[in-house]
Amino acid sequence: MKQSLQLRLGQHLTMTPQLQQAIRLLQLSTLELRTEVQQALESNPMLELEDEGGGEDYEPPSREEPVERTATDDDAGLGEERGEGEADLELAQSEMPDDLPVDSAWDDVFENIGTGTGSAGDSGERDFEAGDSAPESLKSHLHWQLTLTPLSDKDRLIGEAVIDAVNEDGFLTQSVEEIQEGLPTELEADLDEVMAVLHVVQNFDPPGVAARDLRESLAIQLRQLPAATLWLAEAKRTVAEHFELLAGRDYAQLRRRLKLEDGPLAQVLRLIQSLNPRPGGQISDTRTQYIVPDVIVHKRSGKWRVELNPEAAPRLRINAQYADLAKQVHNASDSTYMKNQLQEARWFIKSLLSRNETLLKVASTIVERQRDFLEHGEVAMRALVLHDIAEAVGMHESTISRVTTRKYMHTPRGIFELKYFFSSHVSTAGGGECSSTAIRALIKKLLAEENPAKPLSDSKIAEILSEQGINVARRTVAKYREAMAIPPSNERKRLA
Repeated sequence: MKQSLQLRLGQHLTMTPQLQQAIRLLQLSTLELRTEVQQALESNPMLELEDEGGGEDYEPPSREEPVERTATDDDAGLGEERGEGEADLELAQSEMPDDLPVDSAWDDVFENIGTGTGSAGDSGERDFEAGDSAPESLKSHLHWQLTLTPLSDKDRLIGEAVIDAVNEDGFLTQSVEEIQEGLPTELEADLDEVMAVLHVVQNFDPPGVAARDLRESLAIQLRQLPAATLWLAEAKRTVAEHFELLAGRDYAQLRRRLKLEDGPLAQVLRLIQSLNPRPGGQISDTRTQYIVPDVIVHKRSGKWRVELNPEAAPRLRINAQYADLAKQVHNASDSTYMKNQLQEARWFIKSLLSRNETLLKVASTIVERQRDFLEHGEVAMRALVLHDIAEAVGMHESTISRVTTRKYMHTPRGIFELKYFFSSHVSTAGGGECSSTAIRALIKKLLAEENPAKPLSDSKIAEILSEQGINVARRTVAKYREAMAIPPSNERKRLA
């Protein structure tokens, strides 16, 4: 086969590094963007925050010519009130050498500065980093109470085994026999000893912990209530003797068994419902995740306005001193390095500005389409899909998806993810469209106004919505109800 050279002309799309960076910044959340900006500031000397010094108008004092400060009367009065500790601090600062060895440490030059009496670990002072430590878990909370309980070494080991068998909800995951079998053989603990220690742990906080089932947990919580609590005896009897009727909401049988009228029975049930079915949920070892909104919506002069959150949109600029220095460097390698850093800084700032502009444009279009929601609430939410916004702003649907993912909007009605404003639609009798979010709001409103003794079924809800001109099937109502974590009608039934 003869070899030959051929010239072909074609077109293809190539993602430049600048475009890849812009897309990556576009899909970052607020917290991830802060981390990305911080890494860029640390790695690129050409970048700086706009609120920092070091710009064109900033002239830092030189090391050879220290800044002189004129003493005032206030300074003189302050000097009279200075304590011995501040005098020692000034003395230590005055003794700081001009040059330190490269491998020297701060403690090698200054000792016990800032703590007054030494390190926090030696003096037992409060650890200032403790506030940022991991939250307490349920098992650690129970172990702490176990250490404060006067028990023998044998019972303490049994108590640790019992606590280790407690799950996050506060219930035992093992039977008493299994806990006994898991103990060391040399401990020689019988079943009665394990039960005795289990009863000790069940008296720990939170109430109802270490129970073997829901009935036992409710009974423990009732035992720990004050004796003067109204209807306490009837509630204990209901949980102990008629728990199956209570779980099945058979109020007619409960009324006959307890020999109570509807009013007193409702009081007994209200007392039982005030108990916690998941006692371990009161103590959680998860950190609270706070949401920082990307855009802020407010009404001014009768018009809705959209603004970027200044805390979520850091403003960067080129460091003028380093930019000027890049023009004065004569070394080829240094000049190339600084020019590359300058170019990367400009790309990063441009990508950041592009992200902010795109986010603001998309958020403004969403607010324009969902103005009725801001005015009247969820029942006025319009049906909206990504294609509608993409067509309005002249972008691709994938770009709109990146912009609206993990981005949040602060409105007078609360903080919502931008994805929240997109929903499918259901046809109405008049030929229009109704948002699925609005239908959920209508269902929630109907259930809030229903008769507790005769709750609305899914078929009845579908019938009511059909009378309002919204064509929705029963299974669709059931799907929306389950998505809102609302139980079915037989589980919502209660005494009025």
